[in-house]
Amino acid sequence: MPRPLWTGAVSFGLVSIPIKVVSATEDRSVHFHQVHLEDMGRVRTRKVCSIDGEVVPQEEIGKGYELTKDELVAVTDEELDEMPLPTAKAIEIVAFVDADSIDPIRISDSYFLAIDGQVAAKPYTLLRKALERSDKVAIAKFAWHNRERLGLLRVREDAIVLHAMRWPDEIRSPESLKPKDVDLDDEEIERAVQLTDTMALDDASGFRDEYRAALEELIEAKAEGAELPQPAEGEEREAGKVVDLMAALNASVEAARESRGEHGGQDATVHTMQRRKKTTPKKKAAPVRRTTEKKTTAGKKRTTKKTTTEKTAAARKRSAS
Repeated sequence: MPRPLWTGAVSFGLVSIPIKVVSATEDRSVHFHQVHLEDMGRVRTRKVCSIDGEVVPQEEIGKGYELTKDELVAVTDEELDEMPLPTAKAIEIVAFVDADSIDPIRISDSYFLAIDGQVAAKPYTLLRKALERSDKVAIAKFAWHNRERLGLLRVREDAIVLHAMRWPDEIRSPESLKPKDVDLDDEEIERAVQLTDTMALDDASGFRDEYRAALEELIEAKAEGAELPQPAEGEEREAGKVVDLMAALNASVEAARESRGEHGGQDATVHTMQRRKKTTPKKKAAPVRRTTEKKTTAGKKRTTKKTTTEKTAAARKRSAS
């Protein structure tokens, strides 16, 4: 199990569940260090005091809130821990809602909730069963990293997952991003819908990080002094190039069908079936012709043999006379 990031309890009503919060995801990105290119020495970031210019050790670094440009007020971790918040050491469930009512843009990082001791097994299972049977998700509040957060609890493979959520006022309005009204005809819209149907998948778990794989291959080649991998051959798209929208939709639909091994359209399928029907009689007729030729050849052999026998018998009669 990964190292717990936070310990506390989940509470709903008068039920309390001791839990440990562990990360539900892991960072699989390839990370780099900053280096001095001349000698490959590591370039490190040092924390230096702006007043005396000295490097400050971690244990002497605290938090300060800027009241004005020249005035700061210090706040200690102990003072933050002692703030009178009911969510300081608890994930407090405040409501149960339908999952569809949550806008995905509000969901942030994800964490698994693990029981903290066997005493938590029964109430943990009780909450999980309640979420499953009610078909609801729980909205909770909790304090973490020096701020109160909003969270969502749901069930995944018999485990309870905590999704950190953004507050409503943290979501920016997209009003200024909307494009001006444009003219679209129904044929273009229907073709776009057809493209979405052609590209539809029942499961999106098969995708992989192609960039990371290529980056790992590059690093391995450089480490072994081997030839660097060459870029894949393909047609590059010109950014910002204006194309015929309908032509692009048609080409996209055909490309999606070909990638799935599907035929381009109904006409092509019918045409293929007609060609198969024409070639079938030819394949059946060929053995008949070969059989006829064999019979004819056999007949000639029998005729030739009979003629030779008659000639031999006639010669014998002439010799006897």
